[in-house]
Amino acid sequence: MSPRFSGGRGGRFTPSPRRQTSGGRRPPTLTTDRRTQKPAAVPAVGVSQPPAAIEVSIPQRVTVQTLSELLKVSPNQVIKSLITSGTLATINQLIGYNDAIIVAEELGFTVKEPVEEKPETVTAEDLDKPASERPENLKLRPPVVTILGHVDHGKTSLLDRIRQTNVTAKETGGITQHIGAYQVEINAKKITFLDTPGHEAFTAMRARGAKVTDVAVLVVAADDGVQPQTLEAIAHARAAKVPIVVAINKVDRPQANLDLVKNQLAQANLLVEEYGGDVVAVPVSAIKGTGIDQLLEMILLVTEMADLRANPDKPAEGAVIEAKIDRARGVAATLLVQSGTLNVGDVVAVGNIVGKVRAMFNDRGKRVKKAEPSTPVEIIGLSETPTPGDQFKVFADEKAARAWIEHNTQAESAAGASRTTALEGLSGQARSNESRELNLVLKTDVQGSIEPIQSSLEKLSADKVRIHVIHAAAGTVVESDVLLAKASGAMIIGFKTPIEPGARNTAKINGVEIRQYDIIYRVVEDIQRAMVGVLEPAFVEVVDGHAEVRQLFTFGRNRVIAGCMVSDGKVARSCQVRLLRDGTNLFQGRIDSLKRFKDDAREVQSGYECGISIEGFNDIHEGDIIE
Repeated sequence: MSPRFSGGRGGRFTPSPRRQTSGGRRPPTLTTDRRTQKPAAVPAVGVSQPPAAIEVSIPQRVTVQTLSELLKVSPNQVIKSLITSGTLATINQLIGYNDAIIVAEELGFTVKEPVEEKPETVTAEDLDKPASERPENLKLRPPVVTILGHVDHGKTSLLDRIRQTNVTAKETGGITQHIGAYQVEINAKKITFLDTPGHEAFTAMRARGAKVTDVAVLVVAADDGVQPQTLEAIAHARAAKVPIVVAINKVDRPQANLDLVKNQLAQANLLVEEYGGDVVAVPVSAIKGTGIDQLLEMILLVTEMADLRANPDKPAEGAVIEAKIDRARGVAATLLVQSGTLNVGDVVAVGNIVGKVRAMFNDRGKRVKKAEPSTPVEIIGLSETPTPGDQFKVFADEKAARAWIEHNTQAESAAGASRTTALEGLSGQARSNESRELNLVLKTDVQGSIEPIQSSLEKLSADKVRIHVIHAAAGTVVESDVLLAKASGAMIIGFKTPIEPGARNTAKINGVEIRQYDIIYRVVEDIQRAMVGVLEPAFVEVVDGHAEVRQLFTFGRNRVIAGCMVSDGKVARSCQVRLLRDGTNLFQGRIDSLKRFKDDAREVQSGYECGISIEGFNDIHEGDIIE
């Protein structure tokens, strides 16, 4: 049937009802223009529609906001069209390419085949190149200092005295619950302090590539001495390869013993200047303010020797210190500028997020317009919450920022695909005659096992391979150990010690290898074989789950059945089990019987109760963990 035209001048032109476009939709009704006598498109009600002849090219990855700009319509119109087709999306959300085509066609556009274009102004080489770092452009910058130490040794109280504000009163229970960044001034020189909740956060940022610290201040209580977390903090600071300044706090207390603390530090291979070492130790009192000025002067002295410089005359780069969602202001992120200058209005790319700095505040809450190197600021303007430790960078426009994000995403994917376990990688490099260093984190069941294992491993160091134990301690393998291994490119050796479920999961996510042993010579043998390139396949222990013993039942004369709750994973009748009491492995064997109520069971899933008897072992107590 041919089209019909009715109505003379100003009449209406309508197509045949049998002719329809692909997809079953009728084309828009046309009317004639009174001046030209030519048909003109009539837009649908409530939709601002461009002429159907206009072609548009849509990228494979596009947000609602970007699509609205390409189609020159409001984002609300795009969202309405998406809802009509059954897709819900927000203004900054990525939508599928097919959904974008549907929206464009609904609004009367013809979509061209996408042409993969390379950024004209930004290439991979340009993205990898640092900005101008010529000596004449570099200027002195303030040092960035991290406060580390054992819990309740006075880290935040010390910083509180330095800042002359009451930070501690705002914290739950007087313990730091988040990461803060503050800047102080002494003798017309600035120092930036990072107040962290512990070395875990410090190392988690390093694991994400954020090397923000110039000096680590180790706080040790004079009346408590070196504690396990103090030793861990030392190991984490050394792994970061930053100088350490010791602040011996609480010297005003009657039980204070400076000599004991210095001897304990020496035993931890942290030799203070009085004992012939190169570590500065300053006695201080956060409560009375004793020694604070001397501590700050020592920090400035240590950093002056390092000659810290940065170029302020370029787009800013740095790291995210913390981020939160403020009900009134939206996403608020604390950034530490490491080079360049950050200005209000700059386009910032961080992680997979692109935003524009709408407002900027210093550590006192005062609004500022710019932030130079080593300056911490809180910015408003990001669409999503970034992860602490993420790197940020300023770009001239959004296109360049997204190109940088895409480049980083591809690089991370390639790095993840090529990741190998530590010993396998060492074995391969030994065969290829490539030299390297193998970092190890050693955890043992008792303190006495550390020295013989560590010395045996370090004696294996040769020209091509150097063995370096970056941290050794007695106790369970915890998440902090995994973070340290991740940040330092190390593997974890566990000797007769269990692994926390959380640490095991973190290691799996981050690709950190954990190997468990119960005989010293097998540890040395594995490392030695890897060094000569003949490492044999390793038997990997797979933990299926854990069950907590809630109640004990006696069955017969010599049989004890443990009434358990499966806390995670599952318990299978065919599994081997390990009985843990207070983190100590008491017995390893097989399950003799597994029951659900009175019936035998093949396996019991997490969240259910069961009865377990262990073959050849009855010394089970309430509260024990069956792994």
